[in-house]
Amino acid sequence: MTLHVPRTAALAAALLAVGLAGCSSYVKRTDFDAAIQQLQQKQQDQQQQIDAIKQQMQEQFSKYDAQITSLQGRVSVDTVAHFDFNSSTLREQDKPALQNFAQTLAKYHPDVLVTVEGFADPAGPAGYNQRLGMERARAVRDFLVSSGLSADKVRAVSYGEARNRQVAKGAVRENGADNRRVSLTVDSVGAGAASASS
Repeated sequence: MTLHVPRTAALAAALLAVGLAGCSSYVKRTDFDAAIQQLQQKQQDQQQQIDAIKQQMQEQFSKYDAQITSLQGRVSVDTVAHFDFNSSTLREQDKPALQNFAQTLAKYHPDVLVTVEGFADPAGPAGYNQRLGMERARAVRDFLVSSGLSADKVRAVSYGEARNRQVAKGAVRENGADNRRVSLTVDSVGAGAASASS
């Protein structure tokens, strides 16, 4: 018979063990409070930076068809680049917005991490669409880097034809233009560095 220990009981036991370990591992209340205060301040600073990025992006993208939303510690800039059917070639009409994005971040927030998310419409095999989404993400990533962002701060990922990420559910070809896109996510400083995907 397997004995299941509730998580709270396990946590209480761990805390008791630490407490019984002796004075050498005792943390003063003032030190604990100071550490918590530092973490809270860091979180507030990150949220202020994200709020500033969102404001700048809204100002910069007011003339483009881009939806900008913010979550804790990140800003999402959706529908900044669309692609022709079965193509990963970046369109000329999308380049000004992407260039504007890269130059704004490079100037005001050079340490943030940008994730370029590639998508495809559901026409064709899922594996092919996964690769096509990655090719689209890489095309945008390379353009952002050539426009001023640091290569080690821009990574590319693909969601392919993932149904829960489709703008127009199941739409393909002429009707699926909104699904053939790239979106950008900006993570705040301190969220962790990551190398650009190759």
